[in-house]
Amino acid sequence: MSFLKLIFTYLIIFNSFSCSIEKIKNMNYPKTNKQNIIDFYHGKEIIDPYRWLEDDYSNETQSWVAEQNKFTDEYLNQIPFKNQIEKKLKSNWNYPTESMPIIKNGVQYYYANNGLQNQAILYKRNKNQKIGSVLIDPNKLSKDGSKALGGIYFSNDNNYLGYSLNISGSDWQELKILKLDDGSLFNEELKWVKFSGMEWFKDGFFYKKYPETTDAKKLTEVNRNSKIFYHKLNTSQKEDLEVKTLFNSEYISPWLSVSEDEELMFLYGSKGTYGNSLYFKQTSLDNNKWLPLVKDFRTEISLVRKIENSIFVLSDRKNPFNQLIKISVDKYEESSWETIIDGSKNEVLKEVQITGDKIFAHFYKDVYSLWKVFNLNGEFLYKVDAPELGIINGFSGDLSDKKTYYTFNNLITPSIIYEYDISSNTSIIYRESQSTFKSENYVISQEFYKSKDGTLIPMFICHKKGLKMDGKRPTLLYGYGGFNISIEPYFNKSNSILYDNNGVYVIANIRGGGEYGEKWHKSGILEKKQNVFDDFIYAAKYLIKKNITSPNFLGIQGQSNGGLLIGAVLNQKPDLFKVAFPEVGVMDMLRYEKFTIGYAWSVEYGSIEDENSFENILKYSPLHNIDSTVNYPSMLIYTADHDDRVIPAHSFKYAATIQSLENSKNPSLIRIGINNGHGFGKPTIKIIKEHAEKWAYFFYEMGLSY
Repeated sequence: MSFLKLIFTYLIIFNSFSCSIEKIKNMNYPKTNKQNIIDFYHGKEIIDPYRWLEDDYSNETQSWVAEQNKFTDEYLNQIPFKNQIEKKLKSNWNYPTESMPIIKNGVQYYYANNGLQNQAILYKRNKNQKIGSVLIDPNKLSKDGSKALGGIYFSNDNNYLGYSLNISGSDWQELKILKLDDGSLFNEELKWVKFSGMEWFKDGFFYKKYPETTDAKKLTEVNRNSKIFYHKLNTSQKEDLEVKTLFNSEYISPWLSVSEDEELMFLYGSKGTYGNSLYFKQTSLDNNKWLPLVKDFRTEISLVRKIENSIFVLSDRKNPFNQLIKISVDKYEESSWETIIDGSKNEVLKEVQITGDKIFAHFYKDVYSLWKVFNLNGEFLYKVDAPELGIINGFSGDLSDKKTYYTFNNLITPSIIYEYDISSNTSIIYRESQSTFKSENYVISQEFYKSKDGTLIPMFICHKKGLKMDGKRPTLLYGYGGFNISIEPYFNKSNSILYDNNGVYVIANIRGGGEYGEKWHKSGILEKKQNVFDDFIYAAKYLIKKNITSPNFLGIQGQSNGGLLIGAVLNQKPDLFKVAFPEVGVMDMLRYEKFTIGYAWSVEYGSIEDENSFENILKYSPLHNIDSTVNYPSMLIYTADHDDRVIPAHSFKYAATIQSLENSKNPSLIRIGINNGHGFGKPTIKIIKEHAEKWAYFFYEMGLSY
């Protein structure tokens, strides 16, 4: 770029910021009507003026959505470098990617994307083929990329493949089946399916179905009364047989799985997002006599694999850091369980694969992956050597496999696929990344800081090598803190926008997640939820104390439960941040149980029906703690019209309330994704556009150029 052009660009940016300050003083948001709606919770009066926005099919709500998106477009389009960022992001995305292969009868099945395709394609590759043939191409199913391929499920004889399709990001699924020899489709299509796989048995499969409803209700109505059905190939869904279970509550969700040899069936039951029961029976017995492994719902237990007459399960029942347990089919009482592998405070057992004749155990050691290999008796053999500290996933396969595969990546290393020889414990690179990202130019570190109560919390910090920390580095702090979900330091194609603009990306592994086992999770739920917010606030304070950034250059981001996190900390410490991205957040905590699967979250948050839980929730609910006297940081709120996990009304009501504040001078925008959901299946073109908007807004509101 010439010197004159550089000066000219600078002047445009300078003038744009001058104009934006004037616009901020007169933010004429779209009008949002108020209603006089009052609710009473345990004798306490709560006003809900924007209740009408919960009806997402009404003409009024759809008009409001269109006006809000138009207003957001007008504001973001004034940012002179937004298109430049989008162009750079397209370049970041534009390289071929491929998944680990799944091997069935010597045939490889894998996903691949040429870079900018909206959805990855499922391929089939025989031994002598270099390039596979297309098996399922979801890009041909919709013009806008809104149909996404979900799970795939091979029949036990490997003759058939069942798969799910998600439309517009909704949790609702359609199930289909094809023949693997010629790729031809069966005529049947199963609908009204949600939160379900396809569990093959004989000449059909089990799946979970919810009662049919109307289009106007299917994205908001409470999901209850789910039942398990058996579908036989070459029949219609109307002929499917309901499977009797042991559960008589409409809020207990059942699931059924079958061992690979089809000798045992396993019946799961869950009341919420944590805790389940587990029963089993022999498939040869045509009765409903289920034998209990765990009857209550107080702990987690899941099948890893059945081998001969033994059942291997992963559970935190006797150890909050998890155990691999071996159970005899003939002596299944809990007192007879045999512990094969134990997790610990320093090495939390997160996952187990039994492949070949080995047990592959995935531990977290301060959130980084550590894989250990054991024999089937639980005797330690060796560790899998990692290229460096990072996240490793894989090692799945059949009991007879000689080789398996895994991926490695971290915040500054794009994903690499390795082939692993089980007998020799050796790895070779199977697919290198074709990304142009230069890992050697960046640095990742892990540091530990003290939260409000003195608990040490880990955080990952990533930036360019040699970057001077002067308290003015534009920094994005990400957090989640809930549902036993661990936030791992995965590579993100979007983050180079920040790194190359002398910025810093930070992940805070706050309580409520699963990074250090079930105790870590439980220390951030129910009446201890405030620990989550304190951990995040003290992460921000630590970054400021370290002179990495300051409140004028600190942005925060969180999604779903993380959106709740962002809303809560903005109410508690609004002066600590400059820009905020609360995305698909649970913002109206008093009504979260009334929609779709929200009731299942009460094990995490508590139920409004309980007075003590209500009082605790009311203290931090983002919508109900907005302060009309506060000047909130610049916000870009995100939700989507087909989000039936956290319905968009949460964000609608939150945005309307923030926009109504007279004392808040910074912009509070909302972007409502059209034909998008909670996140899964979003087409590439929309992912790039959304990241471009967020980074442009991030720099612009900090008074920085790109």
